[in-house]
Amino acid sequence: MNDSESSSPSRTTRISSSLLSEVKVEDAVGMVLAHDLTQILPGQFKGMLFRKGHVVSPEDIPKLKDIGKENLYVLELAASDLHEDDAARRMAFALSGDHTDLSEPREGKVSVKSRITGLACIAREVVDRINRVGEIALATVVNDRVVRPGDGLAATRAIPLIVPASKVSEVEEIAEAYRREHGTAPISVRPFRSLKAGLLTTGTEVFTGRIADKFGPAVKAKLEELGSEVAEQRFAPDDRHTIVNDIHYFLQQGYDMIIVTGGMSVDPDDRTPGAIAEAGTDIVSYGTPMLPGSMLLFGYLRGVPIFGLPGCVMHDPYTSFDVLLPRVLAGIPILKEDIVVMGYGGLNRC
Repeated sequence: MNDSESSSPSRTTRISSSLLSEVKVEDAVGMVLAHDLTQILPGQFKGMLFRKGHVVSPEDIPKLKDIGKENLYVLELAASDLHEDDAARRMAFALSGDHTDLSEPREGKVSVKSRITGLACIAREVVDRINRVGEIALATVVNDRVVRPGDGLAATRAIPLIVPASKVSEVEEIAEAYRREHGTAPISVRPFRSLKAGLLTTGTEVFTGRIADKFGPAVKAKLEELGSEVAEQRFAPDDRHTIVNDIHYFLQQGYDMIIVTGGMSVDPDDRTPGAIAEAGTDIVSYGTPMLPGSMLLFGYLRGVPIFGLPGCVMHDPYTSFDVLLPRVLAGIPILKEDIVVMGYGGLNRC
């Protein structure tokens, strides 16, 4: 084989208007890589060996052979096409909004991460539309998930190495249409407000000191984890009149939220649901289609969110309270339909 033959590409493929040439690694010295190359050493290392744009040197040949590369791609990109990294970057930029950060492209993927502690806001309908476009992919966390700084929200991905620019433009148009209609990006984080809550623990057995209060520590821990606090805790016996008066007391103190615990079942001594209603609460729902936490009550008393918490909140790590509390802290109004849809996926233990 003469010199001119050994330095020529072994195969050239036209993708759309772009040319993708396959070149033997020995012939690639001086050429620019068209894609990232990953090295995996089981149990030791997984990471980038060479990035797109790296100029191949003679010293690179053994390393390329070590990861099983006999051929490399060299790309001549047309104006109507996008490299996978550029496609992923443009999609992520178009879709992401408040309190988000973008990772650098890697192997055709860009991650969207949360910058703060807050509530993930993911437009499910946008995710579905984008994944129908073809040749690109968008994966996200579920809507209303609590996220913290650095947590992943989404990842955009180009499937082939070369993506028609029209595909990415379609994604950008979908994202822009959503922004115009809703005033926000399809993927964003809603920050939590720092609220002060009045906590009323009911139950004659706790009020008289027969048993220790376990609701207080559990509720305080959940609020503090999300940046809020129990400003005051009171105790009441199983007496409807007393419970109503204590609820009105918290309202007069100007607390941002009222939480009433205990007495939420159907036992004769359970007075809490009736007392919350008698206090003048507009009850959104008494009962949720979720286990644990089906006996939770939620409503608004003169615009102030009010919870009636069942006993499971004391000992179960994740209940209906953990679903609804972050929404309240994020300032999102809770409607009956929001509680209805909690049934799908709402079985958290057998």
